Amino acid sequence: MGCIIKLLAKPDLKNPILVEGLPGIGLVANIAVAFLIKKLKADVLGEIRSTAFPEVSVVEEIGTVKSPFCRLYYYKGKEHGERDLILLYGNTQALTRRGQYELCNAILEVSEKFGCKYVITLGGYRPGKKVKRPNLYYAASDPETAKTAAALGAKILSGQIYGVAGLLIGLAALRGMQGFCLLAETSGDRLDVAAAREVLRALSGILGSNLDLEELRDAEDLADFLAPFDFGVLAKERMRKMTRPKPEWFI
Repeated sequence: MGCIIKLLAKPDLKNPILVEGLPGIGLVANIAVAFLIKKLKADVLGEIRSTAFPEVSVVEEIGTVKSPFCRLYYYKGKEHGERDLILLYGNTQALTRRGQYELCNAILEVSEKFGCKYVITLGGYRPGKKVKRPNLYYAASDPETAKTAAALGAKILSGQIYGVAGLLIGLAALRGMQGFCLLAETSGDRLDVAAAREVLRALSGILGSNLDLEELRDAEDLADFLAPFDFGVLAKERMRKMTRPKPEWFI
């Protein structure tokens, strides 16, 4: 069956940018996109469910269950220079290679339907050393977009990127879309708000958003978005067990 797409709105968006925020190291992308959704008061666009999502639901404190999901939000720029956005947020990635491809294609299919031609994926990068102030790294779909990412103060990432953050950029390029992956250094052993803040600071000019990033000091204000984390942890562990070289980072 692959993926099921359920659209809940049909907004008139003008050349929106897709910003990805699925679980990965330090939940950098999760935190960054959750902050954007909350502060911009973005509306729900739709949901994507996959048969490759974890086969489990988590019981919350009030007795309800929270199942694996990927949800799309949209924001129409209100001020001069603000870009229309499609924001991808979820509590899991797919657990199989085929599932990841199906999920990414479903995300791009929906985004293209609303005129999206530009994709930005986010994540954390574990450098293997103590991180004081996070450095940024990038990988882009094409030389022109690479210049845009480099202008943000990011360095070229050497190596491989596993997961949606890398795959989404590659598949977007096959559809004639541009984009880049932006990663912030993180120890990966905690919710890294500082890394998420650095990513958002770098992107503020491209997104045209005028957000007070000093408000992003801890994850407590985003608890309704970020809890529970179980699916991201489960996906990471399952991906590690798959028959392939163990990645240095999982985005």
